[in-house]
Amino acid sequence: MASAIIFDFDGVIADSEVLSNTVLAEFVTELGVPTTLEDAYRDYMGKRFHELIAAIEKAVGRALPPSFGERYQDRTLARFRQELAPIAGVREFIAKFVDLPRCIASSSSPDRLAVCLEVLEMTELFEGRVFSASKVARGKPHPDIFLRAAAEIGISPRDCIVIEDSASGVMAGRAAGATVIGLLAAGHIREGHAATLKQAGAHHLAPDYVEVERIVRDLLSR
Repeated sequence: MASAIIFDFDGVIADSEVLSNTVLAEFVTELGVPTTLEDAYRDYMGKRFHELIAAIEKAVGRALPPSFGERYQDRTLARFRQELAPIAGVREFIAKFVDLPRCIASSSSPDRLAVCLEVLEMTELFEGRVFSASKVARGKPHPDIFLRAAAEIGISPRDCIVIEDSASGVMAGRAAGATVIGLLAAGHIREGHAATLKQAGAHHLAPDYVEVERIVRDLLSR
């Protein structure tokens, strides 16, 4: 029986992928490899930071300067502070299930998650229940972050509903034993993404939080 909701963050709570990948495309282009937003989605989205650095170094053919990480983080957070918005309907969705245990399990760094939640004025909604894959051995598509999140909130993974927007996240949720909803509501979602999430193993697909609510209510009633 469903007893808790585990949210991914980027593309599920924050409509952040367009902004962060735009900044990333700018940086890689400045490093001498012309990179579009679509290139960034394909090559870099969803990676943990050390994986991202390795992928960029492979693309540009040399080691990045030690200052790269800090400069990228600073520019990305500045863009978030100016333009970051929540995924439509997420705040209302949370309010409707306020008594259901919830947490965040994300590939983003703790610092980035903290800033984004502050910008979105959602810090109190997840106080003490924000978990970053930087703190586990393996990132998505491995289940480690979802297993840790479920353990931290004291709910069996099999009783958790995971809301994800990426194939690797869907695979991680499935590997953890959770019921996974593939959400297609963010600005970076492209044609064919529903099929990608379904192929990755999503139990349900939702174009928006209205449909997520319907699915969750059905799961809770079983």
